[in-house]
Amino acid sequence: VARKVLGDGVRIRAGVVQLGPHRIAPEAVDFDAVYDNPLFAASAAVVPAWEAYLDGVRKAGSSIGAVVALEVTGVPAGWGAPLYGKLDAELAAAMMSINAVKGVEIGAGFDSAELSGEENADQMRLGEDGRPVFLSNHAGGVLGGISTGQPLTARVAFKPTSSILTLRQTITRDGTETDLRTKGRHDPCVALRGVPVVEAMAACVLADAMLRHRAQVG
Repeated sequence: VARKVLGDGVRIRAGVVQLGPHRIAPEAVDFDAVYDNPLFAASAAVVPAWEAYLDGVRKAGSSIGAVVALEVTGVPAGWGAPLYGKLDAELAAAMMSINAVKGVEIGAGFDSAELSGEENADQMRLGEDGRPVFLSNHAGGVLGGISTGQPLTARVAFKPTSSILTLRQTITRDGTETDLRTKGRHDPCVALRGVPVVEAMAACVLADAMLRHRAQVG
């Protein structure tokens, strides 16, 4: 429903870009490949190796975390607010409400901590059509809580599934130390099922932002 509200001009795509220690290089990310493989990987090239790795994790009775990348194109400049209702804050809150999510970064995220002000700044020039264009997108499409017109980019970290088959140390209600083994369904990587959820949550946030913007400016 939120996608219908946004219209065809706003395109929301997500995909797994890291499975445990295995990462897809940023330049190799291909969101078109995500729904063509069972791992929702953002690169067809990594699927065979990732399947073998995940099968090993499953056979060991363990689990692994993953990172899902999000990219939204077609969002015009002006959505969001400078203080309450910041667009990046709303996106982060929505992503953190997804089960098993333990981290969210917008744009360059934590990598921006290593950059200088000059390196991190998304500088501008006039394009061939005379309109301003950004030379980079470290901000992830949001500055001061308001969309810039650039692609919205985010990365969402999912923790390993807690229901693993190996023994874990715990304490009973009466204070006795014991070991716990989970029985039943075992999901070696919950993040794989999180890809469409990330897209859906982004759609809901952006639909809200669009409607608020329409109410304010017509």
